[in-house]
Amino acid sequence: MRVTRFAACAAVLLAAVAPAATPRLHWPSVHSQVPADPALEARVNRILAGMSLDEKVGQVIQADISSATPDDIRKYKLGSILAGGNSSPGGNEEARPSDWLALVDRYWDAGMSADWHGEKIPLMFGIDAVHGHANVVGATVFPHNIGLGATRDPALIKQIGAVTAEEMAVTGVDWDFSPTIAVPRDDRWGRTYEGYSEDPSVQRLYAPAMVEGLQGKAGTKEFLAPGKVIATVKHFVGDGGTAGGKDQGDNPSSDRAIRDVHGAGYPPAIQAGVQSVMASYSSIRGEKMHGNRSLLTDALKGDMHFDGLVVGDWNGHGQVPGCSTTSCPASLNAGLDMFMAPDSWKGLYDNTLKQVQSGEIPMARLDDAVRRVLRVKLRAGLFREGRPSSRPFGGKFDRLGSPDHRAVARQGVRESLVLLKNNGNLLPLKPQLNLLVAGDGADNIPKQAGGWTITWQGTDIDNSDFPHGESIWSGIRRDVEAAGGHATLSADGSFTAKPDAAIVVFGENPYAEMVGDRPTLEYSPADKKDLELLRKLRAAGVPVVSVFLSGRPLWVNPELNASDAFVAAFLPGSEGGGVADVLFRKANGAINHDFHGRLSFSWPKRGDQGPLNVGDKGYDPLFRFGFGLRYADKRELGHLSEIRPPRSSTGADGLYFARGATPPGWSLAPSGGASVRSIDRHGQEDTRLVTFTGDGEQAFTLTAAQPLDLSRETNGQLSLLVDYRVDQKPAAPVYIGLDQTRLRVSGALAATGHWQTLALPLGCFAHAGADMTKISRPFSIGTAGKMQIAISDIRIASATGPQDKCAW
Repeated sequence: MRVTRFAACAAVLLAAVAPAATPRLHWPSVHSQVPADPALEARVNRILAGMSLDEKVGQVIQADISSATPDDIRKYKLGSILAGGNSSPGGNEEARPSDWLALVDRYWDAGMSADWHGEKIPLMFGIDAVHGHANVVGATVFPHNIGLGATRDPALIKQIGAVTAEEMAVTGVDWDFSPTIAVPRDDRWGRTYEGYSEDPSVQRLYAPAMVEGLQGKAGTKEFLAPGKVIATVKHFVGDGGTAGGKDQGDNPSSDRAIRDVHGAGYPPAIQAGVQSVMASYSSIRGEKMHGNRSLLTDALKGDMHFDGLVVGDWNGHGQVPGCSTTSCPASLNAGLDMFMAPDSWKGLYDNTLKQVQSGEIPMARLDDAVRRVLRVKLRAGLFREGRPSSRPFGGKFDRLGSPDHRAVARQGVRESLVLLKNNGNLLPLKPQLNLLVAGDGADNIPKQAGGWTITWQGTDIDNSDFPHGESIWSGIRRDVEAAGGHATLSADGSFTAKPDAAIVVFGENPYAEMVGDRPTLEYSPADKKDLELLRKLRAAGVPVVSVFLSGRPLWVNPELNASDAFVAAFLPGSEGGGVADVLFRKANGAINHDFHGRLSFSWPKRGDQGPLNVGDKGYDPLFRFGFGLRYADKRELGHLSEIRPPRSSTGADGLYFARGATPPGWSLAPSGGASVRSIDRHGQEDTRLVTFTGDGEQAFTLTAAQPLDLSRETNGQLSLLVDYRVDQKPAAPVYIGLDQTRLRVSGALAATGHWQTLALPLGCFAHAGADMTKISRPFSIGTAGKMQIAISDIRIASATGPQDKCAW
């Protein structure tokens, strides 16, 4: 008894002196403009009451077309299917629009022919239409969000959303995983171009505009009417503020910064009636968002009264502590309403069913999730609209890339261009001149479109994949020739007769997500061919206009110094003619279109200057947020410092050996008697020629300065890529390894005398037992027989196509 009294007294004393728990920071109390609909809610309840448990579990799972067939949909009655970044009809990323529509029809038919206990529930088909319906050949491809942020034109943003929705409806797709309303605060992040701005005020302006464009205005007859689609704001929340710009990383910001900076676009989007929110891969101070109840449930569904559905990101639930991709009750209990389980859906279905039966997932939580899914489907008209091809816009393929849609995209290009330098008022050019158009981006629509274009990374495509598109070169040639001038395309800048001026189009090659993460903001640190081209033209006395393609602000001081005029074009999409609209005067000498764009991201004066955001302490950019010259401006840009930032010693840029160099502290050396010497490929001694003598096991090994964690890259389906040329065929099996794990590659080395690229998925090494969290030797090639092989580049990147397999 005395022990009990003492314990009670102690508890009272501790309660009296202990600090009070920090109250949760509340988010704005907002309400959707979608009117209450008692009849719809009553129908949701009737449908829910007639569903079996297995049908309810099916509704909260979304699979990818690459791993779930229509028969699977019929059997498991899944709530949704998606076509991920590298998924397409029959695995053909260049499939026709009619193939897309037929595919959506097949999945819809399967769902509606299932043996339902009560009312049949239609399937939702989702896709990442992040800058137009760009997964589909022939669709209109708009500038990426970084460029749209420079337009400061919410009316245009709404138009772009409306065009995207209509083109999606043509192929029968219901659900767009867009817009991204992240606020990128570290431009090293590979998804920077998916954000409108570093300043949350732009997201507050654009989020409701894009939502209304995609869905229609809430409270009117156009809301989710035919030709409209379900919008998704993403990624909730904080993905733009991860430490070091690391994709899927950790955001260390305070709760107030998470709400007021990174979450700024969510309240207005919810007010505009957005029906879906996607949870972020990233963490906040160590807690994965896919398991964050305080934000997914308390803030999003409580404070902001969001009554739509919360969908996960690609297997993001598997990153929650204690979870795997096939089992994660913590995510559903935290507030996720639909798992995005592209290839893990079957195991997840089985485990979720068991977890509800055991009570680990409360039935009330499952019912709430299903109720939200049904509510969105009913609001979107999926129960009444019928088969996708039978809907009002289904199969109207002439609307894909139609002239009026392309005109909206071309306006977006014109308004997004930002003039950073115009010394001597070189621009606007007279179209009657003799012009040279140079650079590898000039006649390259994939490069000007960037990632998330037909393929996930925007690679392995060419101009023929844009039947309605126009390269920057094509637009220039049309305008110049129409005015009586002359334009010559020469990618390398060579010419016979000296031109009056040169327009050089260059910049970043396409990338998406983690592939685009960079350790510094220096443009192309391993390859200076673009700078060499600019300097060559300037040395020849040719005035140079640079058109720079990029998904982020970059340190380009040397390139700026080598240019008379410099245009930040970002990633303009399929309508390259919009660039020519601004660069040239009319034939009569009048200005055609002045520059309109203003920077939505600050531009660095040093390559190591990041994070760099307006309002930060010590803010000192080269070009400030909001900067953008007009033709009337007479400002001259002086010579800029060209001191380069040090290259990362971690290999964080994915370049392990390029242009003859490795990161500081790394080594690339033979062993066992093999010999190596430097030879030329692109430049002086930029390649290693390795000779294996056949006197026992020999190797050529790359060793990192410190162990690498390649787990993210492995999960992201990236590959080890090696550029090589076989000069002497191997006489014995050849292996490529990561640490002690080796894959046989002899079959890839049969052809001699020409350069090839070998692509080995990192997942192959993981499945063979490599510990991808601690890789000390990220590349080795070895054999016991004779062989001679030249190696010029070793890197981690995305790879697709027939080489993308585990062994040869």
